[in-house]
Amino acid sequence: MKLSTALTFSAGIFATSVTAFTPAATGYHKKNCPVVNKNEAPASSAAITSTALHQFGGAAMAPAGGLIDVTDEYAQRDVYAMEEWATQYGAQKAPGVELYSADGSDYQYITQQGVGAGQTALYIPSDIVLNSAAIQQEFGPSLQGAESVVVGIDQGTQARLPLFRLMIKILSEYEKGQDSPFFPWLNSLPRQYYNGVSMTDACFDCLPPYAGWLASSERQNYSNFVAAIRQGGYLPLSQEIINDGRVLKWAYNVALTRFHEVWQPERAKLIAPLADMINHGSEANCEITVDGTGSFTVSALYDIPAGSPLTITLGDPTNPTPIFAQYGFLPNDCATIFCKAMHLDPQIKELGYDFKDLLFQTESGEIAPKVWDIFLYQILQNNDQGAADEFYAACKTNDEGTKQQYHDQYFQYTLDALKQHVYGILQDVEQLTMKAQSYDLQTHPRVPVIVAHNTLVRDTFTMTAALLEQMG
Repeated sequence: MKLSTALTFSAGIFATSVTAFTPAATGYHKKNCPVVNKNEAPASSAAITSTALHQFGGAAMAPAGGLIDVTDEYAQRDVYAMEEWATQYGAQKAPGVELYSADGSDYQYITQQGVGAGQTALYIPSDIVLNSAAIQQEFGPSLQGAESVVVGIDQGTQARLPLFRLMIKILSEYEKGQDSPFFPWLNSLPRQYYNGVSMTDACFDCLPPYAGWLASSERQNYSNFVAAIRQGGYLPLSQEIINDGRVLKWAYNVALTRFHEVWQPERAKLIAPLADMINHGSEANCEITVDGTGSFTVSALYDIPAGSPLTITLGDPTNPTPIFAQYGFLPNDCATIFCKAMHLDPQIKELGYDFKDLLFQTESGEIAPKVWDIFLYQILQNNDQGAADEFYAACKTNDEGTKQQYHDQYFQYTLDALKQHVYGILQDVEQLTMKAQSYDLQTHPRVPVIVAHNTLVRDTFTMTAALLEQMG
């Protein structure tokens, strides 16, 4: 499908935007949109090298030297030039949808007039979408060689190869400086991140075990990617880029925090400029769909009133800690948090439970029933294997009657175990928060988000402790 066809398709939705964009009049080339299917790989994003995308990459918006200075963490983000660049290449917005920033550093899309349920808020053509499947084709054997090194370091990284491909593409485009067709987008991105990859060892020392495990796991994955980039000489990157840890970390963070994943017709991670500016909401008001060409459509899930931000869900709203570790922020509307019982991971896995099942309510401290299950199961395993086996079978078969009998019989033991856990976490969090607050913000700018996370844990567990005390 040609780009002009895509715009004609959208004309009924964005009549005003389409009229403002006439490829022939602006000198932009019409391109064939790649067809994505199981038998044909997407067209390479390297094909975007015509003058079309270069017209907004001029010297006026380029940092000195042509390369973006990722070390300047407080650099002004040139988001409006990026938006103009994307619009000239076919990206479209519904009337009233505008970029907004309260502080000049964090941007999001809001709507200045209502958007009806089902209405398209944003459309981004595949021509400016970074697609891990297309990148695989673009880099070919060189990327394949580097990926074999990644998997050789850790077999678990096989599932994360789409992220690796995005990172390599970002590095490749970064190195081209103003000559990259994606320069306007790259120059609009934040330089500073607050997630697990960006944290120092001192930051990890201030996190509770679950948050620390998630954050350190992400940083280990980053380290594996870097090791693969620096081994073998497979990739067409200069030694200067390969040796610059600051650039490598920035590229990883861009890929990690801005991708959208699809599973059909094949699993891939994609980044769509403009759509990557939409923030998280536990109750999202928008959804993203990707069509067969790889183009993005952001649609309203329900009527969105004027003055509202556009939001999507970036993670499980019942468990905010993974969002904290990956994206570096704490949702302010989360209703639950994980009970932090990392020491019971064997019991969690045996019973087939998930972290999302093992929650405390942030407003009341209320304990999810399956939290009681895992604590009781460990008690039974330590004292009566026969009873543990029977309780295990009851959990697996949803035999609530048998489960309740065991809970009634061993209630005081389970209650004591839960109290010990909750008070232990409270003591740890208090000490960890005090340690974080002793750091200099100039050298540890991620302290505020760490303290906010620990405060949420402290406040929730304090309420849970009060409920447990009322029980006996």
